[in-house]
Amino acid sequence: MVTDHIDRFTENGIKLKSGEELDADIIITATGLNAAILHNISFEVDGGKIDIGKTFCYKGMMLSGVPNFAFSMGYTNASWTLKSDLVGQYVARLLNYMNDKSFQQCMPTVPEQGMEVEAMMDFTSGYVLRSIDSMPKQGKHKPWRLYQNYILDRISLGTGSVNDSSIYFS
Repeated sequence: MVTDHIDRFTENGIKLKSGEELDADIIITATGLNAAILHNISFEVDGGKIDIGKTFCYKGMMLSGVPNFAFSMGYTNASWTLKSDLVGQYVARLLNYMNDKSFQQCMPTVPEQGMEVEAMMDFTSGYVLRSIDSMPKQGKHKPWRLYQNYILDRISLGTGSVNDSSIYFS
């Protein structure tokens, strides 16, 4: 694998800006991929459009200001289904809690004092950086931080309370 910039295509392959030439029988170009979280889904709450890029991700599965909505975003460093499993179990516990308390709605709510903003994905790949403004944000601390850590999530989502100061029930 060679990482460099392409200067031009040649009869036998690719000439790199470093001056090196790579022989190639086939060249496949793959550019333009943009990461998408909840791509092409339009959200409205009480008639107002929600800009996903301005929301914060709660426990890696719900969006601030969006009631009764959860999604699954798996791990970037482990099996996707591990996180999806935890999210499904958490949502079931959340629904049971709401049923027991006769709540119709739950909604993650950013603290009034706000919080420090971080990108949801800390990758420097072009396909992530090109889409970073359209992705939900995260905070520096739980429950607004996505740790990409199954053990921490197993504790937080599997046994932690579904009722905390960052989620509003009605």
